[in-house]
Amino acid sequence: MHLSRAQFQELVRQAIEQLPDSFHRYLDRVVVDVEDEPTREVCRATDTEHPSELLGFYEGVPLTEQSLDHPPMLPDRIILYRRNIERTCNGREEIIAEIRDTVLHEIGHHFGLDEDDLEDLGYG
Repeated sequence: MHLSRAQFQELVRQAIEQLPDSFHRYLDRVVVDVEDEPTREVCRATDTEHPSELLGFYEGVPLTEQSLDHPPMLPDRIILYRRNIERTCNGREEIIAEIRDTVLHEIGHHFGLDEDDLEDLGYG
């Protein structure tokens, strides 16, 4: 199933809006973008052999590494890869669920969780 960029972005917006209120105050400096597919640079940075495998990417300084002495210069960024998410899903409901899981996974990185932590929580 393929959605327009606007439809996909709306589902991402809804997924973020549905997060618990306690999360929102930690996301003030996080930009969430939608791109069709990851760049070669992102694939290299994540050791991803096949670009189609990557559903999302967190770029920034996790909250656990930020300090008042050295605040981040740029906002953190979460990218969701629309075509890759669409390829892994069969229908709108699966896309909605995958967007939610991918958003939570990438927010987990923002909170300082690594891949093993996220796997233990069911977001691996």
